[in-house]
Amino acid sequence: MVKKNVRWEKKPDQKDYDAALNYLSLIYTTAHAGKMVKSLRKSKMTERAAKDLLRASGLPLLSRDEPHVSDDLTKIRKGKSLSPVLLIQGDLTKQMPLVVADGYHRICAICYYDENAPIPCCMASL
Repeated sequence: MVKKNVRWEKKPDQKDYDAALNYLSLIYTTAHAGKMVKSLRKSKMTERAAKDLLRASGLPLLSRDEPHVSDDLTKIRKGKSLSPVLLIQGDLTKQMPLVVADGYHRICAICYYDENAPIPCCMASL
């Protein structure tokens, strides 16, 4: 069976940036989190393989039965578009992994669908 290409939105939605700010403000100061989200808004889209994003973040692959992962897999099967992921670039020289500011569930869903599939993402640096 040939897998169809995953459909992606051209850019993240406002709710994705809001979610990123909510998450980043838990691990950085609110001011710093705001600056990172502003940088994410200005960043150009790039693509990275799903498996590489998961490895660089150090996050575990969530179960395909996890509700958000399952929902994203259903969207993929139905040909619905997913939103790009929002990332803060890591720096292993400082023991800092890639931070998935928004889109962890989507990364996991794509890993189940095709771990080599490219995922559109906006990435900012610290």
